Amino acid sequence: MTLRVLDSGLHTLVVDFGRPGARSLGVPVGGAADRFALAVGNALVGNTPSAAALEISLVGPTLQAGCELACVVYGAPFTLSSDRQKLKAGTTFTLGPGEMLRIGSTGEGMRAYLCVRGGIQAKNLLGSRSALQPVAADAELHCLSGSIHPRFVRTDWTWNRAPKTLRTLDGLQASWFDLEELHSQEFVVTPASNRMGLRLDGKPLRLSQRELLSEPVCPGSVQVTRDGQCIILGVDGQTIGGYPKVAQVITADLDKLGQLRPGDRIRFTRVNLEEAEAIYRQKQAELRQWLTRLRTTLDHVT
Repeated sequence: MTLRVLDSGLHTLVVDFGRPGARSLGVPVGGAADRFALAVGNALVGNTPSAAALEISLVGPTLQAGCELACVVYGAPFTLSSDRQKLKAGTTFTLGPGEMLRIGSTGEGMRAYLCVRGGIQAKNLLGSRSALQPVAADAELHCLSGSIHPRFVRTDWTWNRAPKTLRTLDGLQASWFDLEELHSQEFVVTPASNRMGLRLDGKPLRLSQRELLSEPVCPGSVQVTRDGQCIILGVDGQTIGGYPKVAQVITADLDKLGQLRPGDRIRFTRVNLEEAEAIYRQKQAELRQWLTRLRTTLDHVT
């Protein structure tokens, strides 16, 4: 029972929640760039939050079902089409044997997740099914057969319009900078951005010191390069780095990084640790509420 890749799209990956326990080996966290969207998408089809799915970026793949499959595309509002039925992102559907699913593009956001009932049965490596390379045309993804009635979630996955705001704590080298230069301007996400990191363009930040031994970094670290420009590390970012860190995007806002696309304008706003913890707890409570609601309404999933 498979899902065949006819066209791979721009950058389509098998992802779950990644490998956070392998960072001591120098292995990036990896996994879904927007874990909230993955968790809700999985819940819609009756999976655990971290079940493996396809992460779609900007332009999606064309796929063909080898059996009946219960599916949903959740996250950014990608266009979907099939010769057999009308489809909409965020609403579950059942693909029939031989049916082709065409995932187009999105005018808002960056990524969405194709979740299939039972998850993508990819190889497990270091405790995760997340792939290291995008799927290729003619690949066959192993899935479990299933069907589902239409159901949807209208969570407000999007966030404030431009300029988008990322909440941050001070970085370890924040004292090397005039933080007013960081918080008083807008930055633009450049095309030289990927899952490893978002390169920003703005007025260069001035450094009071320039020598730093390499030290641990993590997703959300805002590093400042030698030319004064900022890089925000993503889920595939390295585990150590030698650039000074002016700020750290709070955990509750990390999923937002996965939805930023080239040309987006952003601002940074400063919060303290207590505020960051409160925001995190609020987001986790919202996620648990949605997962509980969806888990209790799965009576028509087979």
